[in-house]
Amino acid sequence: MTETQKPTSRYRWVICALIFAMITINYMDRMVFGVLSPELKKIFTWSDADYANITFWFEVGYTFGLAFVGRILDRIGTRLGLAIALAGWCIALAMHSGMATIVGFCLARFLLGLTESGAFPGATKAVAEWFPSRERALVAGIFNSGSNVGAILAPALVPIIFYHFGWQAAILATAGVGLIWLAFWLTAFRSPETHPLVSPSELAHIRSDPPDAITESMPLGRILSTRQAWAFMMGKFFTDAIWRWNIYLLPLFFSQHFGMKIFEFGPPFLVIYLMADVGSIGGGWLSSTLLKRGWSLNKARKTAMLVCVIGVMPVALTTFVPIEWKWVAICIVGLAMASHQGWSSNLYTSVSDLFPKHAVATVAGIGGTAGGLGTMGLLKLTAILFDSQAKNSNNEHVYTLLFTFAGLAYLAALACFHFLVPKMEPVR
Repeated sequence: MTETQKPTSRYRWVICALIFAMITINYMDRMVFGVLSPELKKIFTWSDADYANITFWFEVGYTFGLAFVGRILDRIGTRLGLAIALAGWCIALAMHSGMATIVGFCLARFLLGLTESGAFPGATKAVAEWFPSRERALVAGIFNSGSNVGAILAPALVPIIFYHFGWQAAILATAGVGLIWLAFWLTAFRSPETHPLVSPSELAHIRSDPPDAITESMPLGRILSTRQAWAFMMGKFFTDAIWRWNIYLLPLFFSQHFGMKIFEFGPPFLVIYLMADVGSIGGGWLSSTLLKRGWSLNKARKTAMLVCVIGVMPVALTTFVPIEWKWVAICIVGLAMASHQGWSSNLYTSVSDLFPKHAVATVAGIGGTAGGLGTMGLLKLTAILFDSQAKNSNNEHVYTLLFTFAGLAYLAALACFHFLVPKMEPVR
């Protein structure tokens, strides 16, 4: 068989699977601390404000890392950059098991956030390198759903390890999973042009988009001068905070509001993050399908984002659900998480829609920095509110205020995005 007769390969979907697995591990590693939070509070006699302040330092590291990690990835490449990031966050997570003070846990959370900052910019860059624009929203939905799978696995497995071996073992076991992925990544990932398992026809498919309008490297100042970059940054600022607040505080909320124990987290979080999985893939599928039906890029992406905004709004009612109807609250939260993931799939894809490939990781990184700043602000506000309500052990007023903010944040994000980019066109 000649080279021109070589069958079309599908190796780009292997890359998709590797990125999906990496994001799954990323979320398992960042969620294990939240799952253990009710027990760690007892062991170390932390207050709610102490816990919120410890989680705040993850965001400090994450935000600081995102400020420059995208630029590093664009310079050293996706393969090496993601390998370094994952090895680093496995080590940082393992450090948690040796800590006994609030300062020690703050340091470990900072280092975990710093090293985990490479995950999503690297994933976004890999998708831009390996998939044409018409497939990217779907692929972003698939890899973004890895965060939901990680969020399912953590509350399902961590309590079992905790019960039999203790909290340190739960952390170390989770940290060790990433080293397996690292071996597969270094073996399997190359650029499409140099990969022996990519056929000429698949390479032609991957490179079927028109060439980038900008071929020279874009300085950071030039990127920050564009309305497109600020649209992405504002979208991340408002909505990343809600998603990450849920990761840190939902176990505590269900424990305090509904009286759930750590061993009861499994079924509720399974439902919530399975719904989030559907939303992640569904949001990417929706805009990709609309594009295939002839809709403009602007209309397809923004319609999908609007559907997701509407799906988040009912979360403002969460604290008003009676205690005996906890599964209604779980489904409301699940719908919000699903809508966030659908929103995020399209927001991440907008980076590769609007910027040349060599700038994708940089833009994703600075957008992540904006999201980190929003999260830091929300966590600090949460700690202040917890302190102000110290005599009210269930913190009902605090949760009501924060869930109401969550219900409105995505509407504000979409309004900012549309105002800054009324028509989605690549930077020129």
